[in-house]
Amino acid sequence: MQADVVKIGNSRGIRIPAALLKQCGIGNKVELEVNQNQIVIKPVSAPRQGWAAAFARMHQAGEDELLISENLDAHLLEEWNGNQSV
Repeated sequence: MQADVVKIGNSRGIRIPAALLKQCGIGNKVELEVNQNQIVIKPVSAPRQGWAAAFARMHQAGEDELLISENLDAHLLEEWNGNQSV
């Protein structure tokens, strides 16, 4: 597929068909990078998106228990933190 590069003020731009944007999961923001003389356009990723809702579901299901005992031996904590005396 080819697209025309058009003047937009002092810059240039292209029009990307809506079907391509949808197929790539691109919304209102993109990441641009240059890779081997090519412009790569990627959707902006949202790290941890949806985590709050997932944690709420875990809590409701009672699946948010601590996996490590709260009564750890002080010596084990020192080893864990790397504070061993030699």
